[in-house]
Amino acid sequence: MAIRNIREEGDEILRKKSREVSVFDEKLSVLIDDMYDTMYQANGVGLAAVQVGILKRVVVVDTREEGEKLELVNPEIISKQGSREVLEGCLSVPGVHGYVVRPEKVTLKAQDRHGEWHEYSAEGLLAQAFCHETEHLDGGLFVDKVTEYIDNEDYE
Repeated sequence: MAIRNIREEGDEILRKKSREVSVFDEKLSVLIDDMYDTMYQANGVGLAAVQVGILKRVVVVDTREEGEKLELVNPEIISKQGSREVLEGCLSVPGVHGYVVRPEKVTLKAQDRHGEWHEYSAEGLLAQAFCHETEHLDGGLFVDKVTEYIDNEDYE
């Protein structure tokens, strides 16, 4: 396992669309394991492969709740319900926090590292992470959706 460098806002790769994964091999498994290690090292709850410079549709999420450590390959949000304003930050935009509008509930389908399909329904932080991370795969950053920034001295 290895800690990879997290790309930060201003790095042009973060604005590119990631490619679909078609090969499910040891190289993909190593990437996913490295992404978990990198995310944990940075105290994040989600990380997209593009954030470590790899243009593949791969995301890892761990909200630290039971059953919410997930590897998502080729994720696709298939339904959204409701909306709520939530506070967000991003490992690729260090020191910046703001409010964004996210769905209350999300259903997502994705493959795992072996190519098996799964469907997940989520609320709260997990739904928020699904949206945030999948947006990275299409070149989006949370700052594109911020409705109000907060003073980082007030953020703990």
